[in-house]
Amino acid sequence: MLAKQVGALLVTRGWRLAVAESATGGLVGHWITQVSGSSRYFWGGIIAYADEVKMNLLGVREESLIRWGAVSPQVALEMAYGACHSVGVDVSVSITGIAGPTGATATKPVGLYYVGLACAGDWWAWRHVLHGDRQANNEAIAQLALEHLRDYLIPR
Repeated sequence: MLAKQVGALLVTRGWRLAVAESATGGLVGHWITQVSGSSRYFWGGIIAYADEVKMNLLGVREESLIRWGAVSPQVALEMAYGACHSVGVDVSVSITGIAGPTGATATKPVGLYYVGLACAGDWWAWRHVLHGDRQANNEAIAQLALEHLRDYLIPR
């Protein structure tokens, strides 16, 4: 189980994790807490579905939302950074996206997601375009977010 691997890597480093989720509505946090002992490393998360919550709880800048939109690498990074600081953890992962079937624009299709990661001066964002239905897209991006986090945590 991927969440268990992530947990073991966090314990090895002595790090605490938070999540900031929009489109997935807490799915990553749910998967993490299905692992017994996850309270050793999982501090919590913020489900920031509305832009106001992104701004008020995660510190996402209104300028970023206006200029790039909620589904953008900039907002994913600001969400991850905000989760690190508001929850007080070592590393955080964020997800923002368009799960579908509605919400697409001319430049942002259904299935477009960004995963953000923030950790002590390191910021990363990944773009993914998925082609399933709403549930399949959200499950796939939650899995990808955990994969990115795992890959980041593996000692180099």
